[in-house]
Amino acid sequence: MSGPVLVLNCGSSSVKYRLVQPASGESLADGVIERVDDYPKALQEVFDAVSAAGVSAGEIACVGHRVVHGGRRFYRPTLIGDELIAELEELAPLAPLHNPPGLLGINAARKLLPDVPHVAVFDTAFFHNLPAAAAEYAIDRDVADKWHIRRYGFHGTSHQYVSEQAAQFLGLPLESVNQIVLHLGNGASASAIAGGRPIDTSMGMTPMEGLVMGTRSGDVDPGIIMYLSRAAGMSVEDIDVLLNRRSGVSGLGGATDFRELHKRMDDGDEAAQLAYDVYIHRLRKYIGGYLALLGGADVITFTAGVGENDAAVRRDALAGLLALGIEVDEERNLSANRGARRISTDTSPVSVLVIPTNEELAIARACVDVCQVD
Repeated sequence: MSGPVLVLNCGSSSVKYRLVQPASGESLADGVIERVDDYPKALQEVFDAVSAAGVSAGEIACVGHRVVHGGRRFYRPTLIGDELIAELEELAPLAPLHNPPGLLGINAARKLLPDVPHVAVFDTAFFHNLPAAAAEYAIDRDVADKWHIRRYGFHGTSHQYVSEQAAQFLGLPLESVNQIVLHLGNGASASAIAGGRPIDTSMGMTPMEGLVMGTRSGDVDPGIIMYLSRAAGMSVEDIDVLLNRRSGVSGLGGATDFRELHKRMDDGDEAAQLAYDVYIHRLRKYIGGYLALLGGADVITFTAGVGENDAAVRRDALAGLLALGIEVDEERNLSANRGARRISTDTSPVSVLVIPTNEELAIARACVDVCQVD
């Protein structure tokens, strides 16, 4: 079967799409539908846009769906059928903000394109085989096993794609490279990758753990949850909203967009400065921890919206680490170049790169074998 792959990423209030030629990486159409509350209507808008780009439904080889949480069982690209839908519905409590809207999008897309194969590509797949020491939490094993509690990791499609691109950029075999990948967007995660295989990642059972994010807290003392329940009378739902939607740089500094955050900092806003400082502190803490786990890194790579575009974050995250072999070149870091690039000095033992992520292309290519796309 030949033809482009339509990649869909259905979120809680938006649908992102891209029509991709897997072999060449060419994008034939892309966009985002915002403020979605009717997924069939939103998906019809997507298909109308694809048709306007000159591609009929019959020419689409496959539809690839980003699914955030695959649990323990699902970690390979999988053809979507009624049985898989039922199992993904059972997994919804593991990612209540992500999997339910994803399922709404899948169901709408299957009805609109019933004769095209649909494939689920799982955000957790790359981290499926984390070492047990990294994957398991130190809680009662029976409870953990019964309720599927472990570190799953997220942004896996991006971490895998970027780590492969980084090795290629350096002209080195993937198997020989120790890497730290920093996916810094509204959601943010870090990974330590040894020879192409992840050995740790910052996100855990849910996409809330780890780095400070746009609206998510990242790491917090679990005791805070019990304290807020007992002392403040907050419900589980209240605390969920607090940590997922009212925390992070937005909760601390009043803005999720780092351009706005920097503007407020320049205007002397102390709350914005604190949010930035906490963000950088947590990021440096993970970088240091991953350097220790890897026994040193060959390359550190920044990607995603903040990682690719915010020179100050890159500078401050790695400032003063020359003793660890990390030296950023100021001029390279400030370059307006938006492609894959090196921002470390020529003499830095650790290469520091900026690699634009392309999760849609990675998802499209993950569908190739399943759908037998040429």
